[in-house]
Amino acid sequence: MWKGLQAITRYKEKNNLDNSDPAFPDQLNEFYARFDRLNTYPVPQMNTPEFCSPPFAVQEADVRRLFKRQNENKASGPDGVSSSVLKNCADQLAPIFTDIFNDSLSLCQIPSCFKSSVIVPIPKKAKVSTLNDYRPVALTSVVMKVLERLVLCYLKSVTDPLMDPMQFAYRANRSVEDAVSLGLHFVLQHLETPKTYARILFVDFSSAFNTIIPSKLVAKLIDLNVDTSLCRWISNFLSNRAQVVRVGDHTSGKLILNTGAPQGCVLSPLLFTLFTNEFRSNDPSVIVVKFSDDTTMEGLISNGDETMYRKEVANMVDWCSANNLELNVSKTKEIVIDFRKNKSPLSPLSVKGQTVQQVDSFKFLGLHISNQLTWDINTSVVCKKAHQRLYFLRQLKKFRMTIPIMTRFYRSVIESVLTFSNTVWYGSASRSDKTKLNRVVKTASKIAGCELPSIEKIYNQRVLRKAKSIISDTQHPANHLFQLLPSGRRYRCTKSKSTRLKNSFYPTAVKLLNL
Repeated sequence: MWKGLQAITRYKEKNNLDNSDPAFPDQLNEFYARFDRLNTYPVPQMNTPEFCSPPFAVQEADVRRLFKRQNENKASGPDGVSSSVLKNCADQLAPIFTDIFNDSLSLCQIPSCFKSSVIVPIPKKAKVSTLNDYRPVALTSVVMKVLERLVLCYLKSVTDPLMDPMQFAYRANRSVEDAVSLGLHFVLQHLETPKTYARILFVDFSSAFNTIIPSKLVAKLIDLNVDTSLCRWISNFLSNRAQVVRVGDHTSGKLILNTGAPQGCVLSPLLFTLFTNEFRSNDPSVIVVKFSDDTTMEGLISNGDETMYRKEVANMVDWCSANNLELNVSKTKEIVIDFRKNKSPLSPLSVKGQTVQQVDSFKFLGLHISNQLTWDINTSVVCKKAHQRLYFLRQLKKFRMTIPIMTRFYRSVIESVLTFSNTVWYGSASRSDKTKLNRVVKTASKIAGCELPSIEKIYNQRVLRKAKSIISDTQHPANHLFQLLPSGRRYRCTKSKSTRLKNSFYPTAVKLLNL
């Protein structure tokens, strides 16, 4: 469908990369390897026996299943093995690669061809000005990704019980909505008390995945009860990685890296999550919400005493320095949420000798959060994006596409934008914001020639579904917010003085459950 739309609308993606300079790939490669140059830790030399007992055995059925699920449109890695070959020859190749995978886990060694990567730089924004504006996306071996998925499944099962409950990334029954909803709930509850305000620090790490030091990661994995042989395997996975950068027809020279995990590997996000698992708040008045490398620190301030908040920020800076994580202070922002009548000027926050900029709103995990806790900015952005995509729906109608095709396009391309994480913000949106959203749905209904589901209906369904999933998960950090009354039929309502808290996700969910 997308290829058809490209042809219909004459869409052509702009390329911001300089394909003419043959030295440009080498410059990028050196830039991406800068953390490896700064790493003074030696390459881990773990005493690996000729053969060790792996923590789990790879089953042929699992390999065959993953081979058959390969996306044939995905690019192959440096080894040249394509996804289509694995998919079409899964029955023949599964037994062979099962033996290779088990030998790799037993010997704690990974073939060098599986660890090599080709970096394809992707512009982060329309106009690039520095090398840091290119995101290093790695093309790695498709075969290796299958093995990584098998290791990933085992790692999750072992480490999940010891994970920080406020880490919401790459965990079952955790999502962006959980992270933002619970973080805002702590703030809203705190603001119910007089003489209180909140300071929210949105921390930005510079090239977070590229800073992982294997020796430090292994020590943290051992603390998380990960088997020693698997720790050796992961150390080998992150060490002596060959990397080149490809821009158009030009390819850089090869560099061998011993720091970081490539963006594009299946294991990289989880390894970073485990690497930062120990970073937590030591004071109940400071809440640390993490979604992989997206981290916020919420200071719940009472009576103007910011001592613990500033102390926890200082501890965070020291922890980052000790773990080779580089804070990007210029991109780190702070929002102050203060509804007191008699406000006094607040001292700015300083990190590493630089003043953190205070902003009125900030985009966190795809949502625009304002210091007034209103959602007009977020709604405007959502509606603008949806209106732009209505053009494609009109083009489909112009070419006399059927109603089912236009409806499917609307649900996947336009409705997905209008309802992104709407359990967080729709209940607290103003009447004018909801009117803007409904206008988009009405316009789409006229174009498609059929009735489309309203945003409010979708919102209520999602709130109920999310609430029930939280109730069924006793390990969810928000599970305690759903308490049954002695009758066992209804849930205890959240006490709220303000409309802000009353219309937020958790009180609304309780109200819908009690209907």
